[in-house]
Amino acid sequence: MHLSSTLHCNRMIMLFIISAGLSPFCKAQEPRSVVFKKHIISNTFISEGAAVGDVNKDGNIDILAGNYWFEAPSWKQHLIHADTLNPVPGYSTTFLNFCMDVNNDGRLDLIRFDQPGGICAWYENPTNKNTLWKTHIILKSAGIESPAFADVDNDGRMDLICNDTLTKEVIWLKSPVEKNDTTWHRFIISSDKQRATNRYTHGLGWGDVNKDGRNDVIIKSGWWQQPVDPKTNNWQFHAADFGEDCANMFVLDVDEDGDQDIISSSAHDYGIWWYEQQKDDKGNTTWVKHIISKLFSESHSLALADINGDGYPDLITGKRYFAHNGGDPGAYEASVLYWFQFKPGKNPQWVPHQIDNNSGIGNSFIVTDINKDQLPDIIISNKKGVFFFEQVKP
Repeated sequence: MHLSSTLHCNRMIMLFIISAGLSPFCKAQEPRSVVFKKHIISNTFISEGAAVGDVNKDGNIDILAGNYWFEAPSWKQHLIHADTLNPVPGYSTTFLNFCMDVNNDGRLDLIRFDQPGGICAWYENPTNKNTLWKTHIILKSAGIESPAFADVDNDGRMDLICNDTLTKEVIWLKSPVEKNDTTWHRFIISSDKQRATNRYTHGLGWGDVNKDGRNDVIIKSGWWQQPVDPKTNNWQFHAADFGEDCANMFVLDVDEDGDQDIISSSAHDYGIWWYEQQKDDKGNTTWVKHIISKLFSESHSLALADINGDGYPDLITGKRYFAHNGGDPGAYEASVLYWFQFKPGKNPQWVPHQIDNNSGIGNSFIVTDINKDQLPDIIISNKKGVFFFEQVKP
């Protein structure tokens, strides 16, 4: 599948373009007013991840979440698979979903990450056949709470970044390239068994930290520098302190001083932040933490997208409702969804705008124009249900 069609599958593509410094955003312009209309696709706890794509090739963008796909525009529910494997009480067997044409047959398939340390599998789209989708195992023991969906080797095909909890390695999995090929090739980013190899590892990012034109892999204790050939084993690690357990991590020159900064948030406590890259008197790199917001807790996933059309990437996040089933600080507070208007510069600003107070976010969500009206929408699946927030003209 060409990259142009892949862009419809998952908002992560846009995020990785941003992180690589290949900004899809336009020059700064007057922001438009932002209004969202809430659509409840399902009131049932199906999954903590969502994806989108034209499943039945009718020209409409559908929603995929957990075991189901929801057919646009009526959002009729269809069963994809019945896999439950080893469900943990109070949690889903889908922590993340992604969508792409895995076997290059012209039909979009579903990728599912089970609970951390569980399987990663893809489900083969049979197209308009009233049958369950065939299951293919990608990895039997896929860890990290926020695996990344990224084109690691720049071949126009999306790949996966996670860890293998059995071998204790951080890896990337190259997706099949040829038609009807179903083989995912494995490459080692790090074989250091002490670094980011726990099944519940929090914090993973993909972006060009050192501005050498190649995206790097970021964790809360530093970053792995991508070599010229990403298939090279054991990328060079640069230690850094990016704080506590966090969610998605993004690379962006927040203060427009010419170097890259890191954006992330607390997965299970209060706090959204960015780390400013600086140099000390000896020329050593240091990272200074700046708080963006503490309005709510459990911001277990983030997205960057230009919500108001001003040419700057805004921050979208909210509360992952009952992330630890009530055990986190602020767990019983409203399950809010926010976008933060980004105003870059020497003293950057992040202006909060509440979208909703009874939905929140999951472990992965989508920001993309799902109804083709040139306005970015938000698609979420979590313990509250499945939601489509349609951005509408005021």
